[in-house]
Amino acid sequence: MSHPIRPNVSSEIVIPSGGVLLEGELKIPSGARGIVIFAHGSGSSRFSPRNQSVAAAIRQSGLGTLLFDLLTRREEEGERLTRHLRFNIDLLTTRLLHATNWLRFQPGGDDLGIGYFGASTGAAAALAAAAQLGKSIGAVVSRGGRPDLAAENLPRVQAPTLLIVGGNDDVVIELNKQAFAKLNCIKELSIIPGATHLFEERGALEQVAGLATAWFSKYLVGSRSSRKAS
Repeated sequence: MSHPIRPNVSSEIVIPSGGVLLEGELKIPSGARGIVIFAHGSGSSRFSPRNQSVAAAIRQSGLGTLLFDLLTRREEEGERLTRHLRFNIDLLTTRLLHATNWLRFQPGGDDLGIGYFGASTGAAAALAAAAQLGKSIGAVVSRGGRPDLAAENLPRVQAPTLLIVGGNDDVVIELNKQAFAKLNCIKELSIIPGATHLFEERGALEQVAGLATAWFSKYLVGSRSSRKAS
């Protein structure tokens, strides 16, 4: 299924990936300078209210968003019982790569800089995919992520990477610090005081959205402009 990428597009899309079809939504504001692909966490979907909220803020900054389900509906049903896929980082990474390639082959898709926003285990997939794709990924942001699950890939990530963690999420803070030390790219670790893993506290998610939007505006758009000029 092909949807030309054009100003003010808002489409329900289907992405083929290894014999399955992954459902998603593509939203491109007028004059978009880049697009952010979201990789949700375990037990979540493209309808995650937290990712939807961040995506809306990113679009207001002039960037497009692609949110899609890393698992099919049938896989999600089985996952509720077995939980055998949520930590399968190789599978999640492969599907994120397929979504990235799908986007690039849409008419006009190669004209937009591409960034990743990953949450929980989706952050590990985002970093592993960025490591494989090198400079073609302009920026990565992790929200309450598990970048440690992509530990062997971290030294190869070239995209500027922002790790955002809640100040009360003690275990994940330590895991992010360990991952941060392995990154050799432009990087930043931002800890939001008083926030827990899901950033449900008043104003916490808004801080996440502000940090992510600023990061993508600085590095995703800028990196794309530099590549086109070179």
